[in-house]
Amino acid sequence: MAPISRRTFVSLAAVAPLVPSMALAAGATAIRAASAGDDDVTPLLYAQQSGLLKRFALDANVQRMPSGSTVASGVIGGSFDIGKSSLLSLINARGRNVPIVIIAPAGVYDAAAPIGGLLVRADGPVKTAADLNGKVIAVSALNDLYTISTKAWLDQHGGDSSSIKLIELPISAVPEALAQGRIDAGNVLEPELQFALESGKVRVLAHPFDAIARRFLYTAWFTTKDYATKNRDVVDRFTRAMREAAAYTNAHHAETVGLLAEFTKVPAAVIGKATRSTAGTSIDPREVQHVIDVAYKYKAIPASFDARDLIDSGYHA
Repeated sequence: MAPISRRTFVSLAAVAPLVPSMALAAGATAIRAASAGDDDVTPLLYAQQSGLLKRFALDANVQRMPSGSTVASGVIGGSFDIGKSSLLSLINARGRNVPIVIIAPAGVYDAAAPIGGLLVRADGPVKTAADLNGKVIAVSALNDLYTISTKAWLDQHGGDSSSIKLIELPISAVPEALAQGRIDAGNVLEPELQFALESGKVRVLAHPFDAIARRFLYTAWFTTKDYATKNRDVVDRFTRAMREAAAYTNAHHAETVGLLAEFTKVPAAVIGKATRSTAGTSIDPREVQHVIDVAYKYKAIPASFDARDLIDSGYHA
């Protein structure tokens, strides 16, 4: 969920397809898609496996990437047609005039079913936001969604975000870093969150995403403006297919455990206990604006802007 950086390009060539495409149906358009191993990719996995994409004359080859920023780099660089990334990565790209547009919602954060947590040692001394003043906290990348939400949560709950030291650390490395005392807290997202809690070595101190808003879009499917312009019909069909897939997966979490386990390599038993992501069925610009405003407040972006500037002009709710 990191801002895009030049170094993320180097990992693209080494990643092999993890969900092979079905035989391309007659007349179907092939899509090179990519996502990090998060629950919010489930609708696309379901759409491909169930034949829903085929009904829209589409066929997707979905590759798992190390992070949303790597996905964004791949789409911008032309390695993928469509990708799913953290909203803040896309906001950062827009702030640097990178020509990308959101074409469909992915994960919608709902405070009633939190899918991210700020972890601390189960037997450690940290009990409150103030206990983290001056401490080391892990985020996936500096100025990412974890960064701004953690700072906002600290400031809203009696802590001082200006006093903390942030370090970059992959989500999967957070539990061990906590156990070794190298960090005092770290952000983890489902299904890795449940996997970490299964160890009994860590506990959830807070759900920092709540500090952004009770509900907001935190990941989205996107492409370049050029691809959207030249492939309007493909983008429209993809958007409609994802809307149908999201409606199904939101109501059938149990039935999609196996798909997600295969893609993420997290055991199905762990995913079955996790809080599953809410998949978006439409884009509400207000749910995008929440993230833009907090990102600007904590200087993750140089200037604020209207969320509608980031959404594909051809998008229909």
